[in-house]
Amino acid sequence: MKSPATHKPRPMVDLIVSILIPSFILMKLSGENDLGASGGLIAALSFPLGWGLFELIKYRKFNFIALLGLVSVLLTGGIGLFELDTKWLAIKEATIPAVIGIAVLVSTFTPYPLIRALLFNPEVMDVEKITQRLEENNSTDAFDNGLMKATYFIAGSFAFSAVMNYILAKWLVTSPAGTPEFNEQLGQLTLYSYPMIALPSMLMMVGTFYYLWRTIHGLTGLELDEVIAIKK
Repeated sequence: MKSPATHKPRPMVDLIVSILIPSFILMKLSGENDLGASGGLIAALSFPLGWGLFELIKYRKFNFIALLGLVSVLLTGGIGLFELDTKWLAIKEATIPAVIGIAVLVSTFTPYPLIRALLFNPEVMDVEKITQRLEENNSTDAFDNGLMKATYFIAGSFAFSAVMNYILAKWLVTSPAGTPEFNEQLGQLTLYSYPMIALPSMLMMVGTFYYLWRTIHGLTGLELDEVIAIKK
């Protein structure tokens, strides 16, 4: 049986398929003389939805955050197609990152903390080497404390995303669902959320990674090139 393909991050493809193309369709092709409000919404959402399903099927690896992303797309489609009150869009925009942040915190009380899946995993760091050096230096407990602080930082970045998503959705999307104006504003929301929310959240994640590396360096003496996982 053929093994699943190895997932390789493609941020530019993700940006084009999940943000730029849907935003263009929603803002420019949702008029009555083009795809219409419903047709434009379905066409726009089909890109991130199709891309997300393709990645899940191809790599056959459960991804909690990716699954929530797909749920988010479906909920947005439901709000638009069923012409629900736009307040539900703002609530939905805030709920998804809030759920992830809460899950990150709650997972620390389980055998599978999400911080290890997000940052401290063999795909990102040489976990085996780091663990061995920590045990040699009797620093495992100190590292666990550092990992808990990193968890709070990650949860904080999702809290920031939840608040900003709500504010941005309430500010931009004011037209009734099911109208070309709603689609255009939804396209603006998708487009503006990248520089105003995604990039700052990404910087917070990078900052958390830097903190985690500095913690590892202080406890083990390992340099950055020794900590980073080497792809073979």
